[in-house]
Amino acid sequence: MTVQRLDEPRSPLRWTARAACQDADPGLFFPIVWDDQAGQRAEQARSICRACPVQAICLDWALRTGEPDGMWGGTTPEERRRIRTRQAQATA
Repeated sequence: MTVQRLDEPRSPLRWTARAACQDADPGLFFPIVWDDQAGQRAEQARSICRACPVQAICLDWALRTGEPDGMWGGTTPEERRRIRTRQAQATA
């Protein structure tokens, strides 16, 4: 018989607890528009992502799940669409 501790996180997103954006303003990562003030909001979010210890995991998760919104792994939704398109073309 296996016993699982109830306080042990089992979420597939447990890596988010180590994310640099954990305490940042969510509005930076989920804005209504990305092209404000010459992309200032996107650049602020990217600067947090660049210093993040789980940036690669975050981007991989967003690409695998098809996350349609927000800044994930330092990429905007449009950037992720382009990455997925290139990946699909490479495997075709």
